[in-house]
Amino acid sequence: MRLEITCHDRVGMGQKVLGIFVEHGINVRGIELMQPGRIFINIPSLDFSDLQTFMPQLRLLEGVGDVKTAPYMPSERERNELATLIKTFPDPFISIYRKGNIRIVNTIASSIIGESETSLVGQHISLWLKGFNFNRWLDANDVLAQTRRLKFQGDDFVADIMPIHVADEEDKQVLAGAVLILKSEARLGQQMNVFKQPSENTFSGIQASSSAMRKVIREAKRMSSLDSSILIMGETGTGKELLARACHGASERAEHPFMTLNCAALPDDVAESELFGVGEKEQESSKRGIFELADGGTVFLDEIGEMSAKLQSKLLRVIQHGSFRRVDSEQEVTVNVRIISSTNKDLLNLVSIGDFREDLYYRLNVFGLTLPALRERRSDILPLAEFFIIKAAQQIGRTHLKVSDDCRDFIEHYPWPGNIRQLENVLTRAASLLEGDEIETTHLQLPAYTREHGYLEQEFEGTLDAAVKSFEADLLRKLYPAYPSTRQLAKKLGLSHTAIANKLREYDINKKTVKI
Repeated sequence: MRLEITCHDRVGMGQKVLGIFVEHGINVRGIELMQPGRIFINIPSLDFSDLQTFMPQLRLLEGVGDVKTAPYMPSERERNELATLIKTFPDPFISIYRKGNIRIVNTIASSIIGESETSLVGQHISLWLKGFNFNRWLDANDVLAQTRRLKFQGDDFVADIMPIHVADEEDKQVLAGAVLILKSEARLGQQMNVFKQPSENTFSGIQASSSAMRKVIREAKRMSSLDSSILIMGETGTGKELLARACHGASERAEHPFMTLNCAALPDDVAESELFGVGEKEQESSKRGIFELADGGTVFLDEIGEMSAKLQSKLLRVIQHGSFRRVDSEQEVTVNVRIISSTNKDLLNLVSIGDFREDLYYRLNVFGLTLPALRERRSDILPLAEFFIIKAAQQIGRTHLKVSDDCRDFIEHYPWPGNIRQLENVLTRAASLLEGDEIETTHLQLPAYTREHGYLEQEFEGTLDAAVKSFEADLLRKLYPAYPSTRQLAKKLGLSHTAIANKLREYDINKKTVKI
């Protein structure tokens, strides 16, 4: 049991209190002096009759104010508080003695090693951490804190290694051991904003280790400061909206709204009212559109290649004159917005066949940015994958998820036809359904792929001849506007005039079917 005694702070008070316990033959297991006038004593549990005998004697001592039982000793609370903190710490934590033997490990550290916490006590730290000489460091005359890159069970970690010093009787600092806090490179990357979520619209939220992406970011930063339209081109899932937000955030319009519209997601009439608003036939039913709401800021038009001819004409007027009319209204509305648009289509080809206005194309494409596909920026794949796994682990409340070496290799070399969006979806699903702590290649739900033959289209139907003809027809339709003479086209493709003429006839490609 524990007792808390309140008394005067004077010399000999503790000796008088302990004298009562000696008189009654009670073993004192521990005594702690807190702030002046409070003594905590740990003794074995006593019978009620024994308590009735010596408790009054304690209270009658001169200088004693009160005696009562306590639920715990102050040091016991501190030890349990520290133990709870260490056990639940999100990174591997290891405490070692003066000679490098393990004193304490937390749950995450023991799970990475694969042994229980108690079985690791007493083992030398060098059995599990490679790349740093702990004995030499601990034996040095001046042991200073270190931050080192280490191998922990074969994986790369950054370790904060901090010495523990205790003051001796002469108040000299004596080395008692050290503590280590280890962070995986993936977690450290998250903390250092290797890839942050775009809570702030800045370029620091974009992973750009590859030379291709660094080039895009350099160009985008320069374009952001110039108040002209930007057209962002790239495959589906490459992060076009993220780049658009970063351009807005780096511009002088950053303090104003950033409004978006997916041109492929809405019917024509709905998209028109969303962009331009509804008129004022009835004041209560009038509605401001995206352009009005974004006044002073940026409007992002996603998948601009899907915009109808009617909306293209109205958009062109906004760009040229800075004004428009709401739906069902004759009143002119003037706005000041910057337009950033994106597409995964070949807009020039759409222009050539008459599906997209040429004058609008050049208005939108004052500055052009092309986002590379994920397969073209290999050095960005693993940092992105590690970020998505950490993000998924946090969402599902898992403390530690790893990716096997084979899986990392597979992720790095898979072509990712759906780009970053596909990578995130696949890893989130794998992490959510994972029963253990390590993601293997078999956990990734992906279409068939071999390194020898690339991505295999599971949905493909038909014959090889049909696939070749489809590709051939598409290529000829793209080239024909630039080479409308069969002789010019034949020379370009290295075929005979007769062969090209036959193919154009077979695929019905001529000046009537293809706009030149």
